[in-house]
Amino acid sequence: MSDIQQSIEAVWRIESAKVIAVLTRLMGDVGLAEDLAQEALLAALEHWPQSGVPDNPGAWLITTAKHRGLDILRREHRIEDKHREIEVDLARRPEEALARLDDVIDGEVEDDLLRLMFISCHPVLAPENRVALTLRLLGGLTTEEIARGFLVPTPTIAQRIVRAKRTLKEARVPFESPRGEERDARVASVLEVLYLIFNEGYSATAGDDWVRPALCEDAMRLGRVLAELAPQDPEVHGLVALMEIQASRLKARVDANGAPVLLLDQDRTRWDRALIQHGLDSLGRAELGGTLGPYTLQAAIAACHARAATPEETDWTRITALYDALVQLMPSPIVELNRAVAYGMAFGPAAGLEVVAPLRRDPALARYHLLPSVVGDLLHRLGRFDEARAEFARAATLTSNATEQALLRARASTTTDQGGS
Repeated sequence: MSDIQQSIEAVWRIESAKVIAVLTRLMGDVGLAEDLAQEALLAALEHWPQSGVPDNPGAWLITTAKHRGLDILRREHRIEDKHREIEVDLARRPEEALARLDDVIDGEVEDDLLRLMFISCHPVLAPENRVALTLRLLGGLTTEEIARGFLVPTPTIAQRIVRAKRTLKEARVPFESPRGEERDARVASVLEVLYLIFNEGYSATAGDDWVRPALCEDAMRLGRVLAELAPQDPEVHGLVALMEIQASRLKARVDANGAPVLLLDQDRTRWDRALIQHGLDSLGRAELGGTLGPYTLQAAIAACHARAATPEETDWTRITALYDALVQLMPSPIVELNRAVAYGMAFGPAAGLEVVAPLRRDPALARYHLLPSVVGDLLHRLGRFDEARAEFARAATLTSNATEQALLRARASTTTDQGGS
């Protein structure tokens, strides 16, 4: 790939969401907006190698796509007065018109980006379709890149994106920022999508790799954009803090051969201290909001680990208190399982087993591999090695991630009366 092509690709990653957002407002159709944006990208690939990247590449892309959009509107006899006015100006006074268009773009693009986030993550869409559409429209990823990230066939991702656009069009979802309770629900949906993307990168559910950092980076980038667009929302900052603190450990989560390294065994000198500080700053902004929400509580838990120079210095008592609060706000078997781990570390493995006991009867966790993994670890610490081996072996059969399977099988085979693990 040539230098100019790399530059165009970098510009597209940065500017594509803004281009699509502005065009969605102007055209009233997110699918058409993306098509026009793609045509503008093709035009850039044709013209910029000769003319160079313009000073304001985003405005160039929007203007190019807008010309094409005007052609479509003209053909369909739906040109509004503002489109006629801009079209006339572009023909008679192009420099002045483009300058005015730049002012419009600069003044409204932030609102348009927020509206595009709300549309991409609209609750009317199935969760997997929200994720695909968000990465496509806001992340600037190709269909192939999204498919690679989630280890699914490219046609599957393409179908999800097409289905999402069709659903939005049929539901006539307006391109606007909701207010009041509806806005809170829509922000929660956006955060849920970013959380899903990040977690798939942080702990891959399938494939050979335990982590896929590119997905984490995409989620963090979009989270930071949202934090700029909605600076008064504490949970937005809470999610950014959680992602940044968790991502600070990515390099230490695998060894030189790509094998998983558990939290307490990680080389903490490999943790990204700058990213941790960014996360702690975001956590501070989230905590200014007063009542702590689920993402902020999870970030506070992650911060307890980040602040500990050694595993022994971890404030497990505080972590258990944070999990006690989290389970009240977000009751779920998985939160309860994490709470059991914390109790096992703070008050001993017997206390952890007491918390986890009801979960072993919960059908929601019947096929969740981390339940027997946690139980196996607690049993091992109690010296109940035969039971621990059986739990690790069962956990290995429940995960689709090859690297995690190998880790669990190794724990099963090395769990002995001498305490190996």
